[in-house]
Amino acid sequence: MNEFLQSIIDRDPAAKSKISLVLTYPGIKAIFFHKIANFFAIAKFELIARIISQLSRFLTGIEIHPRAKIGKNLFIDHGMGVVIGETSEIGDNVTIYHNVTLGGVSPSINAIEQRDLKRHPTLQDNVVVGSGAQILGPIVVGKNSLIGSNAVVTKDVPEKSIMVGNPAKRVGDATKGFKPYAVTDKDE
Repeated sequence: MNEFLQSIIDRDPAAKSKISLVLTYPGIKAIFFHKIANFFAIAKFELIARIISQLSRFLTGIEIHPRAKIGKNLFIDHGMGVVIGETSEIGDNVTIYHNVTLGGVSPSINAIEQRDLKRHPTLQDNVVVGSGAQILGPIVVGKNSLIGSNAVVTKDVPEKSIMVGNPAKRVGDATKGFKPYAVTDKDE
């Protein structure tokens, strides 16, 4: 827990103390509830898992499916409107801003045929996803990649990429810096 809270302080200039994080950050509460819901989902108590995830959604504005796989130190900043689908996989030290969707692209028809298929994205380690971004389908966002605000990503993203736009396009190398709201000096 201490490492998790410190990872948030290291990434958020507004984070002043660990106690304030626990008491006031909805992303921390959502991850706490997800751990409980995920435990029940793995134990095949699906209804209990879904009830816990819906309670978390009601309290935090963040919806994480109980079966989503989440690595260590996920930071959901602000959080309102974040949706993380059932087969999503999130690596370590990922940052997700508000109104982000990790969703599927399959239509709701033939639902039975889709039940055991990977339908949602995988975010590898150290990915940052800007506010309003939509990452859709069973794609992989490579390590250390940066997704700009309101980007719509529907294809695999190579490691260390900066992706912006709709549809998202690679506009640079993430090792050269990144502003999560996709504002650059050229835009000012």
